[in-house]
Amino acid sequence: MKTTRKRYSADFKAKVALEAIRGDLTLAELAAKHGVHHTMIASWKRQAIAGMAGTFSGAGEAARAASEAEVDKLHAKIGQLLVERDFLAKASGR
Repeated sequence: MKTTRKRYSADFKAKVALEAIRGDLTLAELAAKHGVHHTMIASWKRQAIAGMAGTFSGAGEAARAASEAEVDKLHAKIGQLLVERDFLAKASGR
């Protein structure tokens, strides 16, 4: 029997992780409340805490700028390779 994995939205994960960080309820209580396994909640909590440092350091903006520069560079390379392919196809008589 094939079952599909349940996917949770980022908003839901953030809400549950925030509740876990607050510590008002235990992980078991949160798991029962939201119908999610407690190890998933613990994982989301760890990810949220790790991501907080990036929020305040500005590393996210630098990474985004670097990725945009990389995309521009790759688009230029694709254009160059297309021109070379077309030139070689014409040169070979195809």
